[in-house]
Amino acid sequence: MAAIDTSITMPNYSYVFKFEADFDTPAQREWMRENWQMCFYYVGSYMLIIYGTKIYMSSRPRFELTTPLFIWNVFLATFSVWGASRTLPELLYVFKNHGFHYSVCIPGPSFLDNRVGGFWNWMFTLSKVPELGDTVFIVLRKQPLIFLHWYHHVTVLLYAWYSYSDYIATARWFVCMNYLVHSVMYSYYALKALKFKVSRYVAMFITTAQLAQMIMGAAVNIWAYQVKQAGNECHVSYENIKISLIMYTSYFVLFAHFFRRAYMKKPVTTDQKPITNGVSNGAYHYDKSKKGKFE
Repeated sequence: MAAIDTSITMPNYSYVFKFEADFDTPAQREWMRENWQMCFYYVGSYMLIIYGTKIYMSSRPRFELTTPLFIWNVFLATFSVWGASRTLPELLYVFKNHGFHYSVCIPGPSFLDNRVGGFWNWMFTLSKVPELGDTVFIVLRKQPLIFLHWYHHVTVLLYAWYSYSDYIATARWFVCMNYLVHSVMYSYYALKALKFKVSRYVAMFITTAQLAQMIMGAAVNIWAYQVKQAGNECHVSYENIKISLIMYTSYFVLFAHFFRRAYMKKPVTTDQKPITNGVSNGAYHYDKSKKGKFE
């Protein structure tokens, strides 16, 4: 691939922290290239621990974990807001000055020159491991563990670690969107952990934002595919496009199914178990027996 002048896409950050300025992107890329398969060990351990704990808890009373859950969500919300504030400026700058094609197909400074963007892309990739802790709260609080929840966690972790060393240009969109949605989502969970009465429409907004994220993710992949098919440069492999498109499409189907069950079906008076959002950590649930109220 021909050399690309990424200096023109460099956003102007008002302040750069030392840990951002000192970040060594090439070194981390090489580490991930040699060690990305470790994600399979994390996933295997995750499934064993979660389902082992679920069996262990089946004959024991649930834990409330109100304070730990609140602290956990505040931590992830803060991390996500911080990450969004460092990745969104570069995405907007590139989109405004160079257009959608450039934002999808040219990797730019987030991976090559800009150590701020590079650091937060690295943090995004690593964060998919501790985020597995969301499921711990579900099983310890004995809430329903649905397929969407663990499938989402597992596949995002595998894809993020698999893709990092390739510096795919499409990650500019994927990483930023994830930070933005998680900023709102974990902030909401933090409030619900403390039993705040938050409008049901906030939960609907979050799921809608997740659906929009999946649509945009699929659109980015389709655009990249069409660019490559036309014989033009786009820094992402066909294999990565295929994997990512399948992943985003499956997410959309699963989240749409959840949205329909949680918000569109008429409530029924049964003792049916609550429906839990696929990426929640037990902060709220939808209970049909309570006529659409979120707790």
